[in-house]
Amino acid sequence: MNTRRLVYALAIVAALWLVRDWLQSPPLSDFGQSSGASYRLPGHTITPLEPFQLEARVLAREDYRFDRGAKIAPVDLALGWGPMADPQILERIEISQGNRWYRWHVDEFPIPRREIETHSANMHMIPANAAVAEQLAEVEPGQRIALSGQLVEVVGDDGFRWLSSLSREDTGDGACELIWVEQLTRID
Repeated sequence: MNTRRLVYALAIVAALWLVRDWLQSPPLSDFGQSSGASYRLPGHTITPLEPFQLEARVLAREDYRFDRGAKIAPVDLALGWGPMADPQILERIEISQGNRWYRWHVDEFPIPRREIETHSANMHMIPANAAVAEQLAEVEPGQRIALSGQLVEVVGDDGFRWLSSLSREDTGDGACELIWVEQLTRID
């Protein structure tokens, strides 16, 4: 098989994979079905742990379609508040996202390391309804947003478990917030 045919074949397989993934996605009308103290998404129970609200600058954004959490939280936002929302400070910090992680790098610290760690975080966004899903789709790095909802635990019918951090003092694996986003507004 020549290279051109191989590329075409791979493109067709990728397109079929995307269509299959899209067809298996839950319809937006299925978001937010409440069952008492928890919510149901197809195949998952969402249990609120504590209320959450934040005004922050979007440092980075990463969309997910293929990992296990993508059906629940299709968007991660790296958010910064306090000194980590200051554009002059952010000019001196390199920010990236990938594989559900948020990373930063500095050649020289513009603020103490601990302030970077406690004033920014990667947050997994679970839209509570179709309107919030649409608003999340429009969020871009650099914007200032206000959001509110619940920090949650997600348990899949297949045994999958995803738990939000409840502290802003933690770092590393397990330190991300998993948010059932009930309201989202752009500030600027």
